[in-house]
This record gives sequence, structure tokens and C-alpha cells, in this order.
Amino acid sequence: MQRNPCFFVLAGLMLSYGIASSSNEKLAFHLQKERPKLQSWTVGEASGLAFSPTDPQFMWVVNDSGAMADLHLLNLDGTDRGVVRVKGAKNVDWEDLASFTLKGKSYLLIADSGDNQSSHKSRMLYIVEEPALPKTGQSLASKIHIAWKIEYQYEGGPRDCEAVAVDAQEQKILLISKRTKTPIVYELPLKPSDSKATQVAKKIGKTHVDAPKASLVHFASQPTGLDISADGSMAAVVTYFGVFLFRHQTKESWSDTFDRKPIKLSPHLLPQAESIAFTKDMKSLYVISEGFGTPIVRYQKDQ
Repeated sequence: MQRNPCFFVLAGLMLSYGIASSSNEKLAFHLQKERPKLQSWTVGEASGLAFSPTDPQFMWVVNDSGAMADLHLLNLDGTDRGVVRVKGAKNVDWEDLASFTLKGKSYLLIADSGDNQSSHKSRMLYIVEEPALPKTGQSLASKIHIAWKIEYQYEGGPRDCEAVAVDAQEQKILLISKRTKTPIVYELPLKPSDSKATQVAKKIGKTHVDAPKASLVHFASQPTGLDISADGSMAAVVTYFGVFLFRHQTKESWSDTFDRKPIKLSPHLLPQAESIAFTKDMKSLYVISEGFGTPIVRYQKDQ
């Protein structure tokens, strides 16, 4: 039987789990034992996760490349609450999802940022207003229009990227490369002055989210998801190995934030983790993997 390469990552995680957890007893977030499963059979390759800015009981998910241009709505226990089609969008390789509030309105950013071969001249970000949420006992089945979109290129040439987040406080979009030897951090404006022009994602620095050598394979340390807390004080990066937390100080640049050594949370122990999101109250951090019925992993913040 041919195994998914991520099986070997998981094996490495088991070898290194004791090392990672023993040196991180005073972490801000702790891994919870309960792991409800994602119950939507329309979500088999979850590549992006974001919590509703409007109602904390809901989270949005997108599928990976080749799927329909759909936003999937779930309850926190993984219950399926419906689908919204994004009109005018195409899912070439959707790899992350972010939610944010701007001028009193709730938005979702869909990152069509994947580029496994680093061959695309440009990539696309779609921003939509958050769809109206269903009432108790109801499910969504609707369509929504794009509010604005951002076509962009990377400074220095094409990159594969699965980690994209929004800092609504500074009105910036942050992106972290996946396949570079050291992950590179890029920045875009959330609302470009010329909406029709192709934007250039500026390189602002690098970050370090290394997996232990015991993880066995080189791609265990590749960033596959990114989120920024609602108040902009924290950023979280997920890799195939684990979760890394960065504290963002007031008036500090993101390049300085990501240049610091992160707080390493206990390994998530998922076979192919690709999505991470803070709850809007910033008390929990969620991670999900690709695959039907994937466990929903939660880290709880210390009280």
C-alpha cells in the first residue's frame, strides 16, 4: 500500500513529541484532548479556515485546487451549515482563507495563491463581504459577488504560497512562501490605490518555523497556513509538523515580529495540516487537515 508522504511526518511527530512538549510547559495556548470531526462531505481538501467576524459559532472553510469556487460554512463541532458560491471567481489553487472587519463590515479574503511549480506569472486574491448567516435549523445555499480582487506578483519571481493573512489594523496582507529553504515573508496593501493594476508583493523578511530533525522529511517545516488575531497582537503559522505563535508588539513591523524566535505549541499530530485560525475573542486557535472527516484540533489560551 502506498502511503501519503505525510504519514512519515506524523511518524516523526510521534518521535519528537516528547521533546517539543517537555520544553514548552509555559505556553500561551495548550492543545485540547477533544477532537470533533468535520462532518461536511463537500469538504475533502480543506486548505483554508476562518472564523466568522459576525457570529463566533460559525467558521468558513475552502477546498484546495480544482474544486468549485465555494465557501463552506460549519459550526464549531464540524456540522455542515451550507455552501455559498463566489460568482466570478475561479478556484485554480485556493490555499488559505482569512476573515476581517473593515469600516464596520465583515469580509473574507480567499487566497488563490498556490503554485506548486512556481510557474504562474501572477496569482489572485478575492475579497467578499461575509454572506448572511443562517438562522437556527437552516443551511446556506446561495451566491455572492466579489467585493474587490487583487492580482499580484512576488518581488523576485513566482512563489508557492499557502499561508496568507490579513492585518486589518494596518490594512495589510501578509504572505509566507512555502517551498523556499527559509520561508520568506511578503506584504501587500489590503486596498490598493489602483485596483486594476497588478500589485507586487514586497519581500519584508524571513521567518523560522523549523521541525525537529526527527520529523524525517524536509517538508515538515513548510508553512501551510497563517492567521493574525483580530486585534493584530498575534500571528500563528501552521506547518505539517506543528504550530508556531508570534507576538506582534504595538508599532512593531511584521518583519521584526517574524524574525524573532516563535513560541512552539505542542504538535497537532495531523497528517496534512493546512489551515489555522484564531477565534475572534482570541481565546482559541483551531487547526484542520485535508481529508474527509478530518479532526478539528483546538488550542486553548491560558486564563
